[in-house]
Amino acid sequence: MQREELVARIKEEVARYEDEMIEFMRDMISIPSESCEEGEVIERIAEEMNEVGFDEVFTDEMGNVHGRVGEGDRVLAYDAHIDTVGIGNPDEWDWDPYEGKFEDGIIYGRGATDQEAAMVSMVYAGKVIKDLGLHEEFSLYFVGTVQEEDCDGLCWEYIINENVLDPELVVITEPTNLNIYRGHRGRMEMKVKTEGVSCHGSAPERGENALYKMAKIISGVENLNPELKVDDFLGKGTVAATHVTNQTPSLNAIPNQTELHIDRRLTAGEDKELAVEQIEEIIESEDLEAEVSIPYYDTPSYTGFKYEMEKYYPTWVLDEDHPVIQSAVSAYEDVFDEEPKVDKWTFSTNGVTIMGRNNIPCVGFGPANEVYAHSVEDQVPVDHLLKAAEFYAHFPYRVE
Repeated sequence: MQREELVARIKEEVARYEDEMIEFMRDMISIPSESCEEGEVIERIAEEMNEVGFDEVFTDEMGNVHGRVGEGDRVLAYDAHIDTVGIGNPDEWDWDPYEGKFEDGIIYGRGATDQEAAMVSMVYAGKVIKDLGLHEEFSLYFVGTVQEEDCDGLCWEYIINENVLDPELVVITEPTNLNIYRGHRGRMEMKVKTEGVSCHGSAPERGENALYKMAKIISGVENLNPELKVDDFLGKGTVAATHVTNQTPSLNAIPNQTELHIDRRLTAGEDKELAVEQIEEIIESEDLEAEVSIPYYDTPSYTGFKYEMEKYYPTWVLDEDHPVIQSAVSAYEDVFDEEPKVDKWTFSTNGVTIMGRNNIPCVGFGPANEVYAHSVEDQVPVDHLLKAAEFYAHFPYRVE
């Protein structure tokens, strides 16, 4: 089949399933699926995969759902995390966030942007690939992953380390507004702990105030931020003090322990060793004693399965001339008959583990605009669902 004919057939097939895709999207929105509570929406996705004729559908021990099309030697994967954040204050919404309101070609509701819409496009791309016989060379896995909002990359840390899948590349389907993305900054969390001696607040000289020690460190963190590295593509690294807790016998007692939470965004060339060293240098410059650590995530998934991971999410980026990026560009040009915008995410994705920790190449392409992520305007145009499915169906044809 010639390339132009192939693209035309893909578009024709995707268009046939528009109503089914809308219904599937609205169904997923109607099912609350915050991190660690995704079980019901996982079942709904597995049901749809089986209904459209996937070759294999299974849910792993952690609770990620996998749908396979094809039995070829080359393994490619598409990833969509299907957990969402909460809705916040319901009064701030102009519609029921779980209704899946459909109006003027747009579907609204929690998870529409970030990022259940891509799951719809993936499932129907899988159907079109199978129906048109485009999968002979590949085993294509369409994966709905869990707990990303709580701990990005944890799901793929499990998938890769426990040999559930070993793909040669992964398409990250987080929202890109139908652009091609090739990386993003990393991030990490740090905790700093200072110790003191508690005493009554009426005579502070009798004690040693752990909070005062921490105040000097917080000031140092503030001063560090403008000095951090800037990368021409990924942008600037950042650091911010975000939360402080005290251990104290009462509100009118000097705290004997203070703990600071730090949010660190890592640009190209920055890693956890550097980030920790920079905080330790602040502590040393103030002639203080304090403990710096990177916390671990250890919350069980909805299946009760616990998989721990350090809260370090490495930076990743592929060169624009990398074969995976060029394959995506070629697929885009075939499907949309124009040059794509090749850019980056402002936030973090499961790519922190897939590419950042395990060096499996990733490329980003997803429906919806990230500006609506986590907001009360959460939405996706139906047109994006269709176009993303077209791209996903054609992409394997262009993989070198």
